[in-house]
This record gives sequence, C-alpha cells and structure tokens, in this order.
Amino acid sequence: MADEGDGQDLRDTVKRLEATVSALEARLAKLEAGESPRPAAMPPAVAPTAAAPEQRDLEAHVGTYWLSRLGIVALIIGIAYLITYHFGELGVLARVGAGYLLSAGLGAFGLWLARRHQLFGRIVFGGGLALAYFVTYALHFIPAVRVIDSEVLALVLLAGFVVAIVTIAHRMQSETVAGIALFLGLHTGMLSDITAFTLLSTTLLAAGALFFLVRNRWVIVPLSSLVAVYSTHVVWAVRTGHMAPGAPESDRLFLSLSFLALYFLLFSVALLVRPRDLPVRASLAFTLLNWVGLTSLGAYEVSQEQDSRLFGFLLVVAVAHGVGAAVSRLQRAPAALTHAYLALTAVTFALAMPARYEDVALVAAWTVTGLVAGLAARGVESPVLRGVGVLILYVALGACEWETPGRLTLLTGLVVAFVLVERGGTVRVAGLPAPEARVPFTALCAAGAGLALVALVGARMPGGLVTLGWVIAAFLLFGVGFAVRERWYRLAALAVLGLALGRLVLVDVAKLPPDQRVLTFILLGVMLLLVSFTYTRVRDRRG
Repeated sequence: MADEGDGQDLRDTVKRLEATVSALEARLAKLEAGESPRPAAMPPAVAPTAAAPEQRDLEAHVGTYWLSRLGIVALIIGIAYLITYHFGELGVLARVGAGYLLSAGLGAFGLWLARRHQLFGRIVFGGGLALAYFVTYALHFIPAVRVIDSEVLALVLLAGFVVAIVTIAHRMQSETVAGIALFLGLHTGMLSDITAFTLLSTTLLAAGALFFLVRNRWVIVPLSSLVAVYSTHVVWAVRTGHMAPGAPESDRLFLSLSFLALYFLLFSVALLVRPRDLPVRASLAFTLLNWVGLTSLGAYEVSQEQDSRLFGFLLVVAVAHGVGAAVSRLQRAPAALTHAYLALTAVTFALAMPARYEDVALVAAWTVTGLVAGLAARGVESPVLRGVGVLILYVALGACEWETPGRLTLLTGLVVAFVLVERGGTVRVAGLPAPEARVPFTALCAAGAGLALVALVGARMPGGLVTLGWVIAAFLLFGVGFAVRERWYRLAALAVLGLALGRLVLVDVAKLPPDQRVLTFILLGVMLLLVSFTYTRVRDRRG
C-alpha cells in the first residue's frame, strides 16, 4: 500500500509538470504570434490585483518627515540653551561629563530606535552627534562651560570631531545622519555671539559637508551647509564689533573678506573637482548661491567702510567667476555650468560700474559691457551670456532716457551695439517643442535697436515733428533689415511705422499747423512708396 501511494504521488507530480509545460508552450506561441501573454489563472486568495497609483498622504508625510526633523532641532536647541545657562553651576569635570553623557545617551537611543524604525532612529542619532559637537564647541567658547583656554587646542578638537562625524556618516552611508549632525552643528554655533572662532568652526563643518559632495555626490547636505555658512556670516554682519573687538575697521574688514573668500573657494573647488558627476541643476544652484553670498555680503561689508573700494571688490569677484568658467571648461563640465559662470561674470561687471562711473560715463560703461558680453557669447556659443549682454544693453538704454548730455552719441552707440550683438543666432527655451523651442534671439536685439533709433531720431526732430521722426526711424530700420537680410528689423520697422500712422491720424492731423501737416504727409507718402518698391523688387528677385 505504501508503494501504491508513492506511485500515485509520482503520477500526480508528472501531471502537474505536464500542465505547466503546456501552459508555457501556449504562452510561447502567443509571444511568437505578437500577442501579449495573460497571467495564468490563480486562486482567488492570491490573484493579483491592479495596483492603484500610490498617492502621497500629506498628513502622513508631514507627521513622519517634517515633525521628526523639527522635533530634533527643537530638542537640540533646548539642550544647548540648558548647557549655556545652567552648566556653569557645575564643576569642571561635571560640565564636560554631563554634556557628553547627554549626547551619548541621545545617540545610543537613536541607534536603538534605528533597529525598528531606521529613518527615525538615524534622525535621533544625528541629533546626538550634533549635541556632542556643540559640547566640544562650548568647551572654549561658551563662558558657562569653558574649560579650554587655548583657541588652537579647541580648533583641533573641533576638527577631530568633524572628522568623526564625517567618518560615521560615510560608513553608515546615511545622508540623514550627515545632514542632521552638520545642520544642527552649524546652527547651534549661532546661539550666542559670533566671533572669528565661530566662523572657523563653521568653516570646518562646511569642509566636512563638502567631503560628501566630492566623495558621495550628495547634494542636500552641502547645499544646506552653504546656506548655513553664509547665514552665520549675515548674523555676524548684523552684530558688528564682535568678531574682532577693539580692532581697527580695516582689520575687521580684512578678516571678514578673508572668510568670505575662503567660503567661496571651498565651495567652488568642491564643485569643480568632478563637475560631470553632479546633476546640472545642483551645480547651477551651488554656483548661484555661492555668487549671491559672496557678492552681497562682500559688497555690504566694503560699502559700510568705504564706497571707493566697492568697484575693486566687484571686479575681483567678476574675475574669480571668469576663472571658474575657464576651470569648468578645462574640467569638461556641462556647458550650462560654464555658461552660468560666464553670465555671472558679466553681471558682476555690470554691477561694478555704478561704483565708479556716473551719468554719461555710466551709460557708456554699461553699453561696452553688454557689447563685449554679447560678442564673447558668440565665441563660446553661450546663449545665456548673450542674453545677459542684451539685458545689460537694455539697462543702458533705459538709463539713457535720463541722461541729457551726450545722449545722441550714447543712443547711436546703443543702436550699433544691438545690431552687432544680434548677429549670433537664437536662444533655446527648454521644455518647449520645436519650432516653438527656438525663440528668435534677433527679435530682442531688433526691438532694442528700434527703441534706440526712435529715441535718437526723435531727439533730433523739432517738437512738432515727432511723428515724422518716428517715420524716419522706421525707414532706417527698414534699411538695416534689408542690408543685413534680417526680417525682425523689418518687422520692428513696421511696428514703428504703425505707431507713427496712429499718432498722425489721432493726434497730428488736429494739432499740426498746415505747413507741417503738408510736409509730414508728403514725406510719409514718399517713404512708404520707397519701402513698398523695395519689397516689390525683393519679391521679384526671389520669383
């Protein structure tokens, strides 16, 4: 009976295998026929159901993600205040022991939580590391806890602790631990007065964050560190006098600019070491924020002491970004990063001009800056730089309306600058399908040249012949359009001509004296016929 039972089991197994092979052959036949296979029928209890698209629950996201981070920030700041205000009542060893005991307990609690809830536990563990960093920072800087008088020894301890944080986060491969620890370390240093020691410790933490940018290509931690570093400097700039009490203003300014230059150099080097490994958006964010921090804070500091140095400072910033563009090109970085450095170079040059020049010289300086930027953009094939050049030319055109002496010469130069910069192509707008993706770049230059030409001719005409001046400007634009074979100048001329005709019918017919009315209509008719004759000849030649 046992042998019969075993034989029956074997036969059942063979039948199941045959059924499976038959099902596989049927599927293969359908695939060869080009049909999509259907899943085999399964028991109702395990039949697969169509997975509905997962939607993020806002309430759950706020409760799990944001509340945990806000909670650890509030907790660490509260403990930091406790250490600052009440640990002075303890003995020397008790201060140090109690501080590190609190941080160790918080870190151990975080590791225990991470066994069941990894992300939440790592947030708490990162808070413990940040608290230990603050205790190390307080050993020299916080009067209530100070047990180390040597600033050099305190900096060595801080540097060692930053290395420890970086090593732990790197071995855990946890951006959460790194972000929480470094973020809280950067901000707990701002709980009291900001001194040179504070900025040095902040620089150490920033260097630790940049390790993750270079080695792990993490973005969030270094970006938040960049914001925190410059924010610390902003707090110091508001609380003047604390960095170097009793020192002359020139020494204080030199110290401040030295730190700003150090920040800029650190973040720029970290960005340009391996630029091709970073997302383009992250690279652009680093470049822009680094420029904003250096330029705005440095300009504020310099202008507070002596405005005459502002021009030189901005020139140095512009040259530094030019060097960044050259290095990014040598490193074969994405073209967008090189173009961003070039555009920031041109913008900084333009910002420097009002610090040195006024009136006519300022407009001329902006015109030259925009022209050089536009022409340089053609050599490096940078639409961003070309756009910045045109923007600077528009700023010069707007400023020219308020400048009376030399206005005609300035307007003539602007017309020439717009025409020269235009001879370079189009600007591509990302996210739009072709042909809408290519916005005619010449339209911007043609419009600028048209406005400058209208202002130029209008300034030369008597008060009663403004409309005639517009007609002459349109005629000249037609000439430029036909000479360079660019339709956007002709379209700009048609727009100016339409405005002139509207003004002639609605305003001038009723207000002009008879002689001027006659002259305006005759000249208008002659010019319109000449333009029409030119169009006719061009059409016949094409035919």
